[in-house]
Amino acid sequence: MPPLLTRYVGGRLRLAAAAILLTTTACGAATTVRTIHPPRVAIPTTTPTTWPLFDSIPTPSLIPTATPNHAPPSFAAATARPTAKPKPVGTFQPVVGPTLGGCQVFPVSNPWNQDVSRAPLDPNSANYIASINSSRQFLHADFGSDPSYGIPYVVVPASQPFVPIAFTAYGDQSDPGPYPIPSNAPVEAGSDAHVVVADSGNCHLYELFNASRQGDGWAADSGAVFNLNSNALRPDGWTSADAAGLPILPGLARYDEVRNGVINHALRFTVQQTQDGFIHPATHQAGVNNTNAPPMGLRLRLKASFDLSPFHGESLVILTALKRYGMFVADNGSSWFITGATDSRWNDTDLNQLKTVPGSAFEAVQTGPILHSR
Repeated sequence: MPPLLTRYVGGRLRLAAAAILLTTTACGAATTVRTIHPPRVAIPTTTPTTWPLFDSIPTPSLIPTATPNHAPPSFAAATARPTAKPKPVGTFQPVVGPTLGGCQVFPVSNPWNQDVSRAPLDPNSANYIASINSSRQFLHADFGSDPSYGIPYVVVPASQPFVPIAFTAYGDQSDPGPYPIPSNAPVEAGSDAHVVVADSGNCHLYELFNASRQGDGWAADSGAVFNLNSNALRPDGWTSADAAGLPILPGLARYDEVRNGVINHALRFTVQQTQDGFIHPATHQAGVNNTNAPPMGLRLRLKASFDLSPFHGESLVILTALKRYGMFVADNGSSWFITGATDSRWNDTDLNQLKTVPGSAFEAVQTGPILHSR
């Protein structure tokens, strides 16, 4: 088994995640422990299997290295996707997938954008929920009007210059630079220091973990690049700017979506402890030997029977999305914390409704096998 990859940040054992630079969202003031990152464990790269619930995904491969120049080539903005092939019974596709900066945020066939409201129940669902509930029992919006909460992002044009990126911890699991990250890109407050950038010129997502300015570019523990027009995964065993090896941006609750009344993709959330395994589209584990703890990439949904009639406003939009698209376990941290983009327009009083939703109102969806390190 490969040696453990660990990092100590602020006196606490941290797990490497990456920074993202796309749009801006805010985090609601949290009174509980902020995100905790246990050690990430590198495992041999394996060829991913097809998820039973989703369309087959291309064999994971590295995103081609961006060519440094001051005017990266423009790619056509996302256009209407041809009719998708029939889906398995019990799964549904949104009519239009999420977009940002003129780019689709992954194809409508991507797991992030698939309706799982009728997907089969995971046989270990009750144990996973009990494990998560052992540390915290209610949902919490880890974003709000306070700009020090949430994960910010920025959208840049095709003319944004590419700059060098120096990786200081997990370069062997990072996509090499340069990245088109502005010198004034917003950095997430706190020890994770994520930077998230969406390039509207080539419809790629660039994310960094524990990022800081260095010379004409940036330094970070790790970094990942995602082609927003592709379903390709990272190699198995690779982290990203997130512990699970997932992209961060697609899982953020964004204010503009909520204002328009619909979130048509899954969200990301954290749990205090995960097991030493992952489910695609996640590609990395950072947990312990406990089969009742949720693996990275586990997908939960709000039960169909949960009554939404008492809810309104922003919280109702978020809860409706959680019934249809659910949320992925993306990192180790405070249990039941869902992530949103930094944005001063969030209504904290409205978001406080989420604190009344118990963890018992969720169930795990069966989307594929758990892959373990060897």
